[in-house]
Amino acid sequence: MSTNIPVVKLGIIAVSRDCFPINLSIQRRKNIVAAYKGELYECPVTVENELDMQKAVADVKAAGCNALVVFLGNFGPETPETLIAKHFDGPCMFVAAAEGDGDLINGRGDAYCGMLNCSYNLGMRHLKGYIPEYPVGTAEDISKMIADFIPVARAIIGVKNLKIITFGPRPQDFFACNAPIKGLYELDVEIEENSELDLLVSYKAHAGDARIPAVCEDMAAEMGEGKYYPELLARMAQFELTLLDWAEQHKGDRKYVAFADKCWPAFPEQFGFEPCYVNSRLASRGIPVACEVDIYGALSEYIGACVQLRARLHVGEPDQGQV
Repeated sequence: MSTNIPVVKLGIIAVSRDCFPINLSIQRRKNIVAAYKGELYECPVTVENELDMQKAVADVKAAGCNALVVFLGNFGPETPETLIAKHFDGPCMFVAAAEGDGDLINGRGDAYCGMLNCSYNLGMRHLKGYIPEYPVGTAEDISKMIADFIPVARAIIGVKNLKIITFGPRPQDFFACNAPIKGLYELDVEIEENSELDLLVSYKAHAGDARIPAVCEDMAAEMGEGKYYPELLARMAQFELTLLDWAEQHKGDRKYVAFADKCWPAFPEQFGFEPCYVNSRLASRGIPVACEVDIYGALSEYIGACVQLRARLHVGEPDQGQV
């Protein structure tokens, strides 16, 4: 299936209080774009009022941005800047410019004070925004904040577009696996619960699948000669294809999937192997598979896969901010 981890396309919108020089925000925005080493779309609209806000949000959406840096180059307009988070469907980071660029007369922006008011306005409007621990800095400081924001944005985008697919009942005496799923719906995570029999029927339907030999060959190469049981490879390859096909056919309007499967005590008897190795192969592609129908565990694993900056195997080109 296609990549199961989001790729972040980041944009930056500068805002300006109309009683401060707008050029201060524009120039400081350009300085950030120059200092940041990754891809960063520079919105040409500097927001002073609500109509500017609408134009800026429309512009970054048209550019394909799915995450934003809202930059207070000076004090900033409290209402329009916070409404960006309301009208843009994606994670937003709010940061502000530090003073000390050598011009404290015409170049004073009071962005630190504006950042305090911005955070207060976000809270009053019940809007979500990512604010770094110390969100005020130079262009170089903010470029580092942007790199730190990338994995956060990736996790937020992923979770809001995630479906967790389960097979089997959750264990009776494992309370952690029996937590109500209402909290997941509140995070915009979709759930699809299935029977173990559904999985078994689909697995049997994949018997003789023409793709099995190629998957077996890949597994053998991965494990190394003499480190696997040849008679189990075909079964595990058949199971891997079963899960991948199920994900592709059942993700519906969601972009990403994770699994939570029951793998004992009936599984080894009915399937003829334990699924741990196949689970690990899917996890290496950014498709976590949690044991014992641990739905919240699957969510945690998926978030971990999104924020992990290294070793994202088989999930497409890395986005900016990775090391």
